[in-house]
Amino acid sequence: MRTSSAKAKGRRLQDWMRRQLVNRLDLKPETDMIRTAVMGESGADVQLLGDLKMRFPYTIECKNQEKLKGIYDVLAQAERHSTYLQPLAVLKMNRKKPIVVLDAEHFLEVYFGRN
Repeated sequence: MRTSSAKAKGRRLQDWMRRQLVNRLDLKPETDMIRTAVMGESGADVQLLGDLKMRFPYTIECKNQEKLKGIYDVLAQAERHSTYLQPLAVLKMNRKKPIVVLDAEHFLEVYFGRN
């Protein structure tokens, strides 16, 4: 994959997350209180400014890469265990804290409530 294609793919995911937050935080689409980082810029990929950090106290890193496929395999395995429960993966590496991975739309519904 060309570098420009990879960057565009990552940008689409950042833009999707920004749109989700704008909608769920009841902001105008043109707001400058949520911005996406320019590729290669240090810091969070989706940045909340001002008091929005208090309303949504998370730092957001977006990865749209095929090498993450193993994480999806773990979620798929959890999904096979039940047809009515939300799959959730708990991942841990040596000398690292455990992390939780779940469907982004489900997380947004839990955090903000259903629209």
